[in-house]
Amino acid sequence: MDKKMMNELVKAVNVIASEKGIDKSVIASAMEAAMAAAYKKKEGISNVKSTFNIETGEIKMYICKTVVEDEDFDDEDDLITLKDAKEYKEDAVIGDVIDIQVPLTLDFGRVAAGTAKQVVVQKIKEAEKNLINEEFKDKQDELLVGILSREDSRNYYVDLGKTSGVLPKDEIIPGEKLEMGSSIKAYVSKLEIGPKGLFILLSRRHYGFVKRLLEAEIPELIDGTVILHSVARDAGSRSKIAVSSNNPNVDAIGAVIGERGSRINRILKQLNGEKIDVILYDADPRVFIANALSPAKNLIVKIMDEKRKEALVIVDNKNSSLAIGKKGQNVKLASRLTRYKIEIKNVSEVSEDVLESDNSTTDSVVESHDSASVNDENENADVVSLEEITSEE
Repeated sequence: MDKKMMNELVKAVNVIASEKGIDKSVIASAMEAAMAAAYKKKEGISNVKSTFNIETGEIKMYICKTVVEDEDFDDEDDLITLKDAKEYKEDAVIGDVIDIQVPLTLDFGRVAAGTAKQVVVQKIKEAEKNLINEEFKDKQDELLVGILSREDSRNYYVDLGKTSGVLPKDEIIPGEKLEMGSSIKAYVSKLEIGPKGLFILLSRRHYGFVKRLLEAEIPELIDGTVILHSVARDAGSRSKIAVSSNNPNVDAIGAVIGERGSRINRILKQLNGEKIDVILYDADPRVFIANALSPAKNLIVKIMDEKRKEALVIVDNKNSSLAIGKKGQNVKLASRLTRYKIEIKNVSEVSEDVLESDNSTTDSVVESHDSASVNDENENADVVSLEEITSEE
C-alpha cells in the first residue's frame, strides 16, 4: 500500500468520525475486521487478522498459527512447528499462537471488496446505535425538546437530533394545533432499547409533563427548598399540584407562582389554556384532602379507612358543587392528588352520629391552609383561603 493511499484512509477515518460522532478507534476496528473478512474471502482461510494504524493509515495482514510438536504437524494452514515458530518468536512454546505477517494486496476482487464494505457499514451502524443508546438511555421520564419533522394519521414524529421520538396524536394537549418544523417540548413516557434500536414514546398530556415544566421554571424545586409531592392532571383543562416548603422563610405556593404570577404564567403558556391549582401539602391527610378540594370551603373530612385510603367529606349546600366540580372534575383531581378515594356528602345526608364521631381513624379537620388557582387570563393568582372547618347546625 503506497503512502498516498494510506493518507487517504486517514482522512476518510477522520471525516467519518467527525460526521458520525464516533470514536476513531471504533472505525479502525471496523477497518481491521473488513480487511480480514476480505482476505478470508479471497484466500479461503479463516485464521487471519489485520491491524490498522489510525495515525499513518498503514494496514498489515497476519496469518495466525498455533505452535505444535514437529511430529504432530500435518501441514495444516493454522499450525506451525515449534522449530519454525522460533524463527518468528525465539521464546515460542507449544500452544502459542504466532502471528505471521503476509504481503497485503488490495486486489481482493469484487466479491471480497463487497464483503469488506458490508463489514465497515455494519460496524459503523452498530457504533452509531450504541452511541445514541448511551446518550438517551437515562431520558425516561425526562423532558425533551425537538422539532416536529413529519406526521401520519396517528402520530407526530419529533426530531431529537441523533434520533426521533413518536408523539401519538392522542397524547397532545386537547385542542392544541402543532405546526411542522416548530420546536416542541414533550415528556418521555416510554423508552425502550431493543434489537431494532431505540424507541422513544412522547407525551404532552401525561402528568409528568407538568411536573418537568415546573422543575424547569422553579429553582426551589431543584435545590429541594420546595417539594413537589404530587401532580394530578386533566390535560387541557386543569391540573392540581401539591407543594410544601423545607424552609420556614419560603412560601411554597408563592415560590411556584412567582412575583405577580411570572413563574406560573410561563408554564401556563405551554399548556394551551390549562389551569393549575397550587395546593399546600399537609402530612395530615384530612388537612391535605381539604386543601385539595379547594375552592370549596367549610368542609368536614373524616378518614373512614386509613389502610384502604377512603375518606368522607361533608359539605354544606353552598360548597357542594364547588367540592365536586364540573362533571366531578374537582373531586377526581383531589382524589388523584391525595391518593384517597373521596366520597362527598351533603351535611343533610349524614347522621348526627357520623358528624359527632371523633376517634383515631375518623376525625374532623380543624385547620386547613391556603391554595391558589391560576390560569393564563389571571396574572395575579386568586388565593383561596380555606376557613376553619365547622359543621352546619
